[in-house]
Amino acid sequence: MLRIQPNVKKMYVLIRAMDKQAATQRLHEELIQKELFDILREEWAENFNSIVEKLSPIPGDVSCENLGVHDFDLRSEMWREIDIIVSSAASTKFDERYDIALAVNAFGAKHVAEFAARCVNIKMLLHISTAYVCGNMTGVIQEKAFSMEKLLVEELMNELREKSASQEEINVALKNLGLQRARLYGWPNTYTLTKAMGEMMVQHHLKQDIHLVVMRPTIVTSTYREPFAGWTEGFPPRTMDSIAIHYGRGRLKYFLGDPNTILDMIPVDMVVNVMIVATAVHANQPISNKIYHVGSSKKHPMAYSDLQDIIVSYFRDSPWINEDGKPVKVRKPRIMGSMASFHKHVRRYILLSKL
Repeated sequence: MLRIQPNVKKMYVLIRAMDKQAATQRLHEELIQKELFDILREEWAENFNSIVEKLSPIPGDVSCENLGVHDFDLRSEMWREIDIIVSSAASTKFDERYDIALAVNAFGAKHVAEFAARCVNIKMLLHISTAYVCGNMTGVIQEKAFSMEKLLVEELMNELREKSASQEEINVALKNLGLQRARLYGWPNTYTLTKAMGEMMVQHHLKQDIHLVVMRPTIVTSTYREPFAGWTEGFPPRTMDSIAIHYGRGRLKYFLGDPNTILDMIPVDMVVNVMIVATAVHANQPISNKIYHVGSSKKHPMAYSDLQDIIVSYFRDSPWINEDGKPVKVRKPRIMGSMASFHKHVRRYILLSKL
């Protein structure tokens, strides 16, 4: 946004941190100083600092009311100044603890909607969801009420405390609860269930006179072109990029899955471009709610076997250099297309380890 629209007045950036100083430190160390900002740094040279000063780090947390912004004067300023909110905070672990996933993905979305309702000049709320909120269901999908989920978590926590459960036992129990509830309602994992809840929370708690645009990307991957090709957040990255990297490092020799499965992937810069365009289009239009699915499989479907061939070809031509400075030799990974073949491989591996 700073790169294509440097005249933006201010961008409040909500960051999990104890105080303003810690939030500012995270903003600089984890964002501004990273290579992602190099293009902006080169383009603006001596004016770079004045551009990034438009980013105002705010210590807070979407899982808390008022987004965890405790300073009333700061909250009042935000309610007065903000005209567009982009809500992208989420826990993306498929097996996250149910209490954490609920707090961030579901109730976090509710808190953002309530905060938006207090903004006097708000034009729209852009909520980032996922293309997989419909879970394993087909046909017409009805919304469900999930008000009892928080109560279930609280009851389980009370039981675990009474038993003096260890932290590890608590983590396992809450992860299992999330997966059980997801599968009960027809979702494959805790992430997609709680993201679906988040969409429902936003729609129920957002005022009717505020634009709502829901963005549902598929599997988000590294950048295609902007600000440069191949950028991804964190190392090792999540989703499909991690598969490529682990394979290149020689750590992924087998893969469980159907080689004909279509992997609906979309580069992150394309997702961001759609977000920016949707904001520009709908912010000044008559009030309406819009949902955009952002994916690739309809026009450019890619099977897992295609991705495998691309990854193998790349790392054979440009091998990964290991810690010893030597190139890692790779072979085509073996695809196990059924649980039976996977179990057979595991039994053989265990048998060999015992010899």
